Amino acid sequence: MKLLNILSEKKIIPKHSIADIEEEIQAAGGDVRAVLEKRGVSEDDILKVQGEYYELPIRSLDGIKVPFEVLKHIPEESALHYRFAPIGINDGVLEIGIVDPDNAEARDVLNFVTSKSGLPFKIFLISEKDFNKVLETYKGLSGEVTKALSELETELVAEEDEPAGVTEGEDGAKIVEDAPVTKMVATILHYAVEGLASDVHIEHMGEQVRVRFRVDGLLHVSLILPTKVHRAVVARIKILASMRLDEKRKPQDGRFSAKILGRKIDFRVSTFPAYYGEKVVMRILDAERGVRTLDDIGVSKDHMDVIRKAVERPHGLVLISGPTGSGKSTTLYAMLRELDHEKYNILSLEDPVEFNIPGISQSQVHPDIGYTFASGLRTTLRQDPDVIMVGEIRDKETAKLAVQAALTGHLVLSTIHTNDAAGVIPRLINMGVDPFLIAPTLVLAIAQRLVRKICEGSEKKIPVEGSIKVMLEKQFEDLPEQFRKKIPKFTSVHEAQPTKACPSGVRGRMAVMEMFEMDKDLESTILTTPTNNEIMKILRKKGMITLKEDAIIKSVEGKISFEEVNKL
Repeated sequence: MKLLNILSEKKIIPKHSIADIEEEIQAAGGDVRAVLEKRGVSEDDILKVQGEYYELPIRSLDGIKVPFEVLKHIPEESALHYRFAPIGINDGVLEIGIVDPDNAEARDVLNFVTSKSGLPFKIFLISEKDFNKVLETYKGLSGEVTKALSELETELVAEEDEPAGVTEGEDGAKIVEDAPVTKMVATILHYAVEGLASDVHIEHMGEQVRVRFRVDGLLHVSLILPTKVHRAVVARIKILASMRLDEKRKPQDGRFSAKILGRKIDFRVSTFPAYYGEKVVMRILDAERGVRTLDDIGVSKDHMDVIRKAVERPHGLVLISGPTGSGKSTTLYAMLRELDHEKYNILSLEDPVEFNIPGISQSQVHPDIGYTFASGLRTTLRQDPDVIMVGEIRDKETAKLAVQAALTGHLVLSTIHTNDAAGVIPRLINMGVDPFLIAPTLVLAIAQRLVRKICEGSEKKIPVEGSIKVMLEKQFEDLPEQFRKKIPKFTSVHEAQPTKACPSGVRGRMAVMEMFEMDKDLESTILTTPTNNEIMKILRKKGMITLKEDAIIKSVEGKISFEEVNKL
């Protein structure tokens, strides 16, 4: 073996022992390091010679902790079986630490596994000690849950003796940190909050239970549990959320609070009766992350000026449209933060109340007992309000009451489901609101979506040419010249590039928007031909930037990847 000859030439092993060592290596199943270390050769010497022999650089992980974001590029099972692991990302290159450079199968698998990440990779030799350290990092979530699973024998739900680490739910229910099943739930919640997840999905798939976290709008599998713990985990969450344990045939909703990472986190829980067993989805409501400003959510300066002008008006209707999960509630909260909470009486009707805002009277509607947005709106008008926030306009009655409130001297902020800003007007008319009432009440209509932000320092410029150039020219061709002049020059757009500090290249989300204010020309169209196409023609003549165009501008500015534009 040439490796042994190099060791012999460097006087690390005697030449006459090479034949014996080769036999020992063969008997040990090819484990060169184990045999050499047994003969007293240091790990550093072995690494140096292997690096020279295989022409591979050596990497030490002393004092370095591999981030979870990097570990996601290679599954734990592959790392354990083939003895390679991701150890970092540098200049957009995924760095792989490998223990056994002789393993040709490992290199083939490595090519396949890393192709999913879309990143080029570079191989480094690492020590057995460093490889084991990376494996321990992998075991963060799965390891703690596996430990809890090992504590489960025949009893899945342990006695609740209330040991040291206890967190209370809203109804006094306990998360007992030392009971196996409750430890699993607490661990899942802890890692979800630490990983900045917005939702946790727990679902029985038949042969296994899948736990997924939604981070920056995308779901990814974080944990696989055995099916035998599904009922116990669901029961624990139901207890915390004050749900009925015996009701498994229909959906339930609830919520609870827990102290995680030193702060109070609210969880909104929903169960769904699926084929193999109840699915649980928990929305994470972190007050420190939730109530943000208009600057925080990425509103452009021009749009910011329009919004601030609208919320400063004494009366009128401001509507935000978009699908579920597009950040409408977050934008409403940001608008409320712009108001003087001492000067104005601000009331809100929400389903549910997601974040508490000091200085605002917030109310949770309960349709099951007849307390709906519509009935709540009637009551709210007797409370001498200046500003009313209505969580959502869902029906004809709520729409008419919101318009009446705006007509009688109140500023009303709400959300509505439409695909774009222009669709707000036809939607109101379909709900039974008379066109002649929309013109004097609708102050501002906004449509928005959420897109992933590029991390600072992860921006990479792409020249605008070929198909990108054609697409951009076509996108803005119907915008009048005086408005096209204000748009940044499209010499380049940006894409996200992985870095050491930000392995995925993106972190967090921001809003892209389109919006319009009411004016005389638009009023005339509403009274004559209030169709989506006719309204859109008027808005384009007046220079309204669409959702996609707002995203393009943000990509030119390096705030988001051009890839996000194509998702709109």
